[in-house]
Amino acid sequence: MYEYFPGNYVWNLGVVATLNSGGTIDEVDRACRPLRELAAQGSDVGTREFMAAWRAVADQLEEQAVEAEKAGHRRTAGQKYFRASVYVSQAERMQSAKDPSRNAEYQRSVDLLVKSFEFIDPASSKVAVPYTENGVETSLPAYFHNASTDGTPAPVMIVWNGLDSTKEMMLGSDIHHELAARGISTLMVDCGGAGEALRLQGLTARIDTEAWAAACIDWLEAREDVRADRIGLVGWSLGGYYAPRAAAFEKRLALCVAWGANHNWGAVQKRRLDREGENPVPHYWDHVLWVWGQPDVDTFIDFAEDIHLDGVVEKITVPFLIAHGENDRQIPLEYAHRSYDQAVNSPKRQLRVFTPEEGATEHIGLDHFPHVVGYISDWVSDTFAELDAGTLSAGGVA
Repeated sequence: MYEYFPGNYVWNLGVVATLNSGGTIDEVDRACRPLRELAAQGSDVGTREFMAAWRAVADQLEEQAVEAEKAGHRRTAGQKYFRASVYVSQAERMQSAKDPSRNAEYQRSVDLLVKSFEFIDPASSKVAVPYTENGVETSLPAYFHNASTDGTPAPVMIVWNGLDSTKEMMLGSDIHHELAARGISTLMVDCGGAGEALRLQGLTARIDTEAWAAACIDWLEAREDVRADRIGLVGWSLGGYYAPRAAAFEKRLALCVAWGANHNWGAVQKRRLDREGENPVPHYWDHVLWVWGQPDVDTFIDFAEDIHLDGVVEKITVPFLIAHGENDRQIPLEYAHRSYDQAVNSPKRQLRVFTPEEGATEHIGLDHFPHVVGYISDWVSDTFAELDAGTLSAGGVA
């Protein structure tokens, strides 16, 4: 993995994620260059300065986008609005859960991204998926990218993120365009504990993620441009727990992808207490408690014992892909093998391990997003085709 800040895994992860999500190396360098000494002091120190430096680059880009828009240069304007959103989004991700300014920064990232749709991505739109939790009617914020150009029903993939990512970052991975090139629509969702659902609506994460899946599928089934029998689900990072859990119990799903295995996330938290493995964000435990709505670490650790897939993946009865990096420093590779070994009732189970020699070997392939995105998109497309033809392959380990 490219390491701009030697020894600071968390900040390096943000840099690499940005460069693989539409950021340019010059703009990222201009944001990061003043931060090198701060980065040497650890991941928690200097996150506000990180936000300010990246915001400055985003400010410049937004000003340039406005001028391009006035001049009628719509594509240039859209590209600059998009990159500005990427920088604000990635810098906001680094802030403390207790920082009162982060929600305003997050809202700006959303506004910039939606503005870019108008100019460079008209097939994408911001939507709200109706959702009820504890008897209260609310919604799951999402982006829908429509691959149906003439209204003909198309297959669709639901995409969920993880502990610290957002639907804006999912869109930045470009998976929606890759799937659309294969005739597949995409619904990118902030479920409880993530992105807009957490920041602006106060929805926290839950163990029984099939409730989120049911809401997403209900919304998709009501659309005339969606094939109700070809709705799949992919989740990255902590979504590698969320998605398989949902597929085990929500039987309307046609296939499932764990983009980074997370077979026993509760056990991973105990390892992190013992300083084993890398954290994904600064101010880690504050972030975890915020996501899950838990009052303190001890209470959370007890609660997290139920966040695992033992006895769950056996209930998956649809094609199931597990994509994991050999050099994932957050989630051990052993969990990918455990999910594969236990998914005995999937008619097509596939484990794909990405090696250092080829790239995409770090957590969820952040070091080489295009490689892992392409592989997942091909697998999904091939598997939908096999389901249509009734010729599912057996899968295996690769």
